[in-house]
Amino acid sequence: MSVTEEILKLKKEKNAVILAHYYVRPEVQAIADYIGDSFYLSKVAVGLKEQVIVFCGVSFMGESAKILNPQKTVLMPDASADCAMAHMATAEQIQKMRDTYEDLAVVCYINSTAELKMYSDVCVTSANAVKIVKALPNKNIFFIPDKNLAHFVAQSCPEKHFIYNDGYCPVHEKMLTEEICALRKEHPQAQVLTHPECPREVLEMSDYIGSTSGIIGCAAKSSCKEFIICTENGVRYELEKQNPQKKFYFTVTEPVCADMKLITPEKIYHVLQSGENEVHIDEKMREKCIRPLERMLELAEAGVSADNDKRGQA
Repeated sequence: MSVTEEILKLKKEKNAVILAHYYVRPEVQAIADYIGDSFYLSKVAVGLKEQVIVFCGVSFMGESAKILNPQKTVLMPDASADCAMAHMATAEQIQKMRDTYEDLAVVCYINSTAELKMYSDVCVTSANAVKIVKALPNKNIFFIPDKNLAHFVAQSCPEKHFIYNDGYCPVHEKMLTEEICALRKEHPQAQVLTHPECPREVLEMSDYIGSTSGIIGCAAKSSCKEFIICTENGVRYELEKQNPQKKFYFTVTEPVCADMKLITPEKIYHVLQSGENEVHIDEKMREKCIRPLERMLELAEAGVSADNDKRGQA
């Protein structure tokens, strides 16, 4: 049997489901039961009938799945797959801001550790951040950990006062404007679709700014036939799958998350077989972490659309 056939067999035996982020390898996305960005996967993880969740993503994603599903087993194909940005804030910073600002909400990007979620008021994703921040009664917003997403959200929420953290996604931070300009010269009809984790100067060059799922949706709906994609290259798989007649270009310095690419079908098979790399969250921590995650989901269910991305000329 092939690895894929072995995985399908083990899934049935173990009552398991495979969740995969858009940034993992194409061959991993091909065998996943659910593929999506962090917002979609955080929703789908709740209420799944399967008792074992194999989460093909980085550590904070597995933590969030476990926090929301404490009675289920959450397995990570590679326990070392992590997100640098998820650690780029501290409990001490959060407390300092609470001591400094009255009427403060600590808004935590879901791309963060369980510890940071524990000290936050609400979680957000790139897909729902604007509308959730708008829905908060607080005037002051300390947005952690990503400064680029924070600036993007602040532009749409002028009524709020933002305090910025200095975190960033190393992959999106390295997007080079000169390489995007070179692509635009080569493909003048192409639209630039960009993730809001990119620096401001990249956002200013873009026709569309939105979450990974938003980028995929924009490409599908657009009458344009060529696109310059400013996000991690794993999204290419779904873009080409949905739009075989369209062309997608990435910068010469292709944006690659090395941690996401650690996950392979062989590692999925291994954890299904062995039960290794199980995610554990202390119950006291889980009780504190779940509040901002549940608040995010409650606000989303109360009419906050997952598609709140800024649309430019798309």
